[in-house]
Amino acid sequence: MQPLRGIALKVMSVFTFVCMASLIKASADQVPPGQAVFFRSFFALPIIFGWLAMRGQLMNGWKTKNPMGHVWRGLVGTTAMGLGFTGLGLLPLPEVTAIGYAAPLMVVVFAAMFLNERVGVYRLSMVGLGMIGVLIVLSPRLSIGVELSTGETLGAVVVLMGAVMAALAQVFVRKMVETEDTAAIVFWFTVTSTLMSLLTLPWGWAVVTWDVAMMLVLAGLFGGVGQILMTSSYRYADASLVAPFDYSSMILALGIGYFIFDEVPTGTMMIGAVIVISAGVLIIWRERQLGMERARQRKVTGKTGG
Repeated sequence: MQPLRGIALKVMSVFTFVCMASLIKASADQVPPGQAVFFRSFFALPIIFGWLAMRGQLMNGWKTKNPMGHVWRGLVGTTAMGLGFTGLGLLPLPEVTAIGYAAPLMVVVFAAMFLNERVGVYRLSMVGLGMIGVLIVLSPRLSIGVELSTGETLGAVVVLMGAVMAALAQVFVRKMVETEDTAAIVFWFTVTSTLMSLLTLPWGWAVVTWDVAMMLVLAGLFGGVGQILMTSSYRYADASLVAPFDYSSMILALGIGYFIFDEVPTGTMMIGAVIVISAGVLIIWRERQLGMERARQRKVTGKTGG
């Protein structure tokens, strides 16, 4: 293990994903979400092929034992991406980021429901706390008297739905890693999302300028690089160590939102975001403590058995 290297890779992945989201947001008024998903997915493929080649897995890294698992994961994950991209065109970047933090909280609940993972009172309490934070972020958009047809209210609902789908996608991945290599999961999701995005063609794609096209291509390249950096970070450090650095995306989103898009965060949003981040970090801390406790128990059992 090289924890500092793992942390550095994780922070770099967060930076690239926020840059990707910023490029999608900058082009959202000219490009429909389905078209943005295509560019994000298709232009990530060269990066992923290069990554597979560097790992010596170009010929077999994409092989799968569970093709239908990739189809379902791709369906859910692509839907999450499309909803998230829709929200980027309707809400400030920091707000989209804060609502997106609901996804890892819901993973805890979905893992208990669908994977039969044991979830104690502590983690459920933290999930509840985190969801209160999400509701605080959402509250200005969902207040009584605000019509659902308004863009920002619709954006809040769409981003929250995207977070739910992203959580379900993560549950699929947790199940798939039992039989599938990480490279195969990354590769087939990118292929599936590329193909699925083409289904939106009948609803009309835009003819874009070279500037917008370059932003979309860069978004795809950033997405591919970010995926590889994130995956690589877990090779050098424990997941419980690097996972909290996901929340550094809020700092980046606030900076980019303010300086690039002239978005000033509200006090309500910041309070909600702090609560969600605190709940997420406490869940990760609890997971780390439980992992250390299980490791000690295995060590004791091993000694006794010897």
